[in-house]
Amino acid sequence: MGKKWVVQDLHGNTIYLTHERWQHITENHPEMEDYSDHLKETIKRGRRQQEPLDPRKYRYIKYFEDLVNDNNHIVAIAMFKLEVDEKGNTVENNFILTAYQKYMKQKR
Repeated sequence: MGKKWVVQDLHGNTIYLTHERWQHITENHPEMEDYSDHLKETIKRGRRQQEPLDPRKYRYIKYFEDLVNDNNHIVAIAMFKLEVDEKGNTVENNFILTAYQKYMKQKR
């Protein structure tokens, strides 16, 4: 089902979203249907936190004013992996697992 898009985060990591993962996201979080560009922006410019229970997972979070209901942030979970290509080289394989909208109180 291939890649829907590929972007780089603020740390220079290449991260992609597959059509299959986008389908999963929109089926489980239908509010995301019209927010693919917001998700892309979240990966490109959002703040990043490593998941303590699985250090291969990173949570990206970004504030937006135009989300549905009272939501004001998009949260995306990306998996970072290393794989070996056909030439025996180690290559990054970083992809989005899921994403959703959430209301978060703004820090003052």
